[in-house]
Amino acid sequence: MSAPATARPVITGWSAVSPYGIGAEAFAEGRRTRRPTAAPVDTERWRVPAGDAHLVPGFEVREVLGKKGTRSMDRVTGLAVAAVGSLLGRPEAERETETGERAALVLATTTGSAASMMDFTRSSLEGARPYDVDPAVMPNAVMNCAAGQCAIWYGIKGPNTTLAGGRAAGLLSLNYATRLLSTGRADTVLCAAAEEYSHARYWLERHSRGTEAPGAALGEGAAVLLIRPASAATPERPALAEVLSVRSRVATGSRVHAALEACVRSALEEAGADPGDVWAASPSDAPGSLGRLEREVLTDVCGSTALERVSAVGLIGDVSAASAQFQIATLLSAAGDDPAAAGRIAVVTSADRDGSLACAVLRLADGR
Repeated sequence: MSAPATARPVITGWSAVSPYGIGAEAFAEGRRTRRPTAAPVDTERWRVPAGDAHLVPGFEVREVLGKKGTRSMDRVTGLAVAAVGSLLGRPEAERETETGERAALVLATTTGSAASMMDFTRSSLEGARPYDVDPAVMPNAVMNCAAGQCAIWYGIKGPNTTLAGGRAAGLLSLNYATRLLSTGRADTVLCAAAEEYSHARYWLERHSRGTEAPGAALGEGAAVLLIRPASAATPERPALAEVLSVRSRVATGSRVHAALEACVRSALEEAGADPGDVWAASPSDAPGSLGRLEREVLTDVCGSTALERVSAVGLIGDVSAASAQFQIATLLSAAGDDPAAAGRIAVVTSADRDGSLACAVLRLADGR
């Protein structure tokens, strides 16, 4: 099946702050070696039971970003700001087009910072009066704090959007980014996702999962993709992959398998690709039965070889809303190491326990 002639948006850069370290190089090296990132948590600091987590090593907001403007910055905001900064700070960055009036930022998240929201609410309930709260902390309790701070720090003055969609949020943000470009709302979109580790997130996940994968270790991090029209690719920022399609569905219970399979096949059809064209397929590795179902669907549609070509995002723990950006970063890194990936098709899926399902199809750069 031949691909449509219409030019699609392209990914021209990416970076990450992950349990492998800060920057694209650290993530790529960790992916190649599949280095373990789980480590015992400091139970006193995090106020959680003994266990493992996948934390960004040595990440302290004020140490990474400096003391100016970070006194009240929470962890998820710091991760997002650091990831965007690591992309815009690369030697090949084109700040005049990647920031400013025609640059947009879309950030995928689950709730923003659950820890900030809960701590702020707690201070209102425990204080002598409900309004005895620290006003400097209040912005952190707003879901779009991280996206707003990224824009302020780097002068991104176009549309600024936060999408809360759980594990599917990353692909939903990718779809939103392509729409901003296609409608002329922006010339460049920084498509980011962030998830923090905190006591609040730990307890929310533990109680909401119930008996489903109770021992799944949480991960954290942020990743960002630079999305531009195909015509805007340059020798310094070449097209790494073309975004051919993004599709989504909603289903729960026994309908999830059929709905996700339909979603994947619909995305491939829109992309003008056959299942046999798929070089690599990357699932979001949801904990428990949902993650197993996701892998079953991709195996049925794309084959087991495609599923095994890239490392699983679950190697860095349950990164929830940041999964898709890390999945895409994994694919781009793997494709850069393998000449056989040039011009091939890659599939990325997400499945959240609330019923949100999504699939994106990319065409990897041909290397010319």
